[in-house]
Amino acid sequence: MKKDLKDITVHIAKIMIDELKLEDVTPETFDPEIDLVDEVGIDSMDLATVALVLQDEYGIRIDEDDYTKLTTINRIAEYVNEKL
Repeated sequence: MKKDLKDITVHIAKIMIDELKLEDVTPETFDPEIDLVDEVGIDSMDLATVALVLQDEYGIRIDEDDYTKLTTINRIAEYVNEKL
């Protein structure tokens, strides 16, 4: 049940903005290549929260060991797409 990667990317950006209460950014303007840890400043707890939401939204399982791979929205979208 693969979906369009662009749609997944925008949806993940929306989830990140909503869950992390990011201001002054929209899903369309959120740079999908920006490093979420180094440039946005999310921590492991934030990432765990987002991972739980993604698991619920897409019906997938995200292993904790994989969290370190999920450093940009594009990488998260590709990971989600592979799991679908």
